[in-house]
Amino acid sequence: MSAHPLPSRGFTLLEILVAMMIFAIIGMLAMGGYNQLLKQSDRVEKNAARVHAVQTAMTRMGRDFGSIEPRPVRAALGDGIDAALRADNRSPEELVELTHSGWTNPAGVARPTLQRVAYRLQDNKLLRDYWVVLDRTLNEEPVSIVLLDQVKSVKLRYLDQNRGWHDEWPASGNSAPAAKYMLPIAVEVTLELDDWGKLVRLVEVPG
Repeated sequence: MSAHPLPSRGFTLLEILVAMMIFAIIGMLAMGGYNQLLKQSDRVEKNAARVHAVQTAMTRMGRDFGSIEPRPVRAALGDGIDAALRADNRSPEELVELTHSGWTNPAGVARPTLQRVAYRLQDNKLLRDYWVVLDRTLNEEPVSIVLLDQVKSVKLRYLDQNRGWHDEWPASGNSAPAAKYMLPIAVEVTLELDDWGKLVRLVEVPG
């Protein structure tokens, strides 16, 4: 038996190429899985953000309609009086305008706790406008906030004391001076979204 050790055998060029090919395939598979994971994570985040936006919009509208106050305001133009709740579904650019209570004032600014707000639909966006004063003039512009996008339509209905539904408020034909102070007993909010279809919520009006 020879006492000399056998010479070490190195990798052949073919073996090195095969190993590199295997590593490349594994790397491609790993990168593909990583990219898929990123896409799924992004999709989950977008869905969560959309759910939050829809919930926030419905909650905001519910709070406003659930705290309506029978407080008419002076019309911005002329000497007229706008009803505490004024709505007409025939005009999507001006869906509803109302006075509600509970306007928080953490900074202690000298202003009322009542707030005049309006909802309108513009370019498939649901907007909420509010004014810093109740009896405004033409020079006082509202603060506008986009509540929700991808909105196809908004429909509001109002339930009167006799359990009759109306698409406008004050109800058609009621032109008495007291009508400007009258409130419905419930408001039905229907949003039709591009991605979620129709959402309906019924808000009870205290009174």
